[in-house]
Amino acid sequence: MTASAVLRQTGEVVLAIALAPFFMGWVAQCRAWLQNRSAPPLLQPWRLLRKLFWKDATLAENASPLFRLAPYVLFGTMVLAAAIIPSVAIDLPFAFVADAIALVGLFATARVFVALAAMDIGTAFGSLGARREMMIGFLAEPALLMVFFNGFLICGSTALPSVVERLAAPPFIIYPSLAFAGVAFVMVLLAENGRLPIDNPTTHLELTMIHEAMVLEYSARHLALVEWASALKLFNYACLGFALFVPWGVASRGAGPGALVLAVLALLLKLGAAGAVLAVVETVSAKLRIFRAPEFLAMAFLLAVLGLLVHLMLGA
Repeated sequence: MTASAVLRQTGEVVLAIALAPFFMGWVAQCRAWLQNRSAPPLLQPWRLLRKLFWKDATLAENASPLFRLAPYVLFGTMVLAAAIIPSVAIDLPFAFVADAIALVGLFATARVFVALAAMDIGTAFGSLGARREMMIGFLAEPALLMVFFNGFLICGSTALPSVVERLAAPPFIIYPSLAFAGVAFVMVLLAENGRLPIDNPTTHLELTMIHEAMVLEYSARHLALVEWASALKLFNYACLGFALFVPWGVASRGAGPGALVLAVLALLLKLGAAGAVLAVVETVSAKLRIFRAPEFLAMAFLLAVLGLLVHLMLGA
């Protein structure tokens, strides 16, 4: 492992940690503009994190060590996921150590810990949110794996850098199977990140909450880590979509500083476009009833499987 590879790896992780709250702020701004409301500042997520870190934490009397540990595990898994996904450069040491299937395992680990922490206190809303979260995860993970398999079959590898390198290489080829997988991936992204139409991240109605119901008992630094991890998760899913469906702009192996700067600019442009599209989808969507969520994710799974069938039958 060379010193330049370590620097690229460290720089990409730090960039992800710094950009994730900005990405959440950008999505909130776009939603406000589309709904003809005054948009919050782009720095609003960072201001919220700073305020939470300066507060004193309050814990329930019956909180176990698991409840205290969960925010750190949640944040750590999202940082590790950011190290695996090649958002700026291909030549990343962590990206070759763990493939995309391990990435699904990281997301599942974070989900299990936050669900266990939600049930640890014994509140009704925490248990309700945990059960709903596990139901959605149980349905979303197979669909996400099917989306990955579309790229794996085309590229012949489960390593994300190899997938990006293969799809971004000339000549430009349109894969119909990836079109089906792309729609399925957007549906999984909305479900996994608690966005409309599955969940409303801005709701204050306890009976309709999923993610927010699980973190009602957290405060101060613990809540800050949970919110930061949620922003990192959305950022990771966006970068994962870029790697599979919009791989252009990522710096190649052995790229110099100029190419890395261009890769960062390309990432910012992709994030800007993705945030605007996400805001449009959330603006035109109404929240589904919780019992309709399985149908939504079953459709995502079927679309991903249809993409696999198109590739196997047509070779495209």
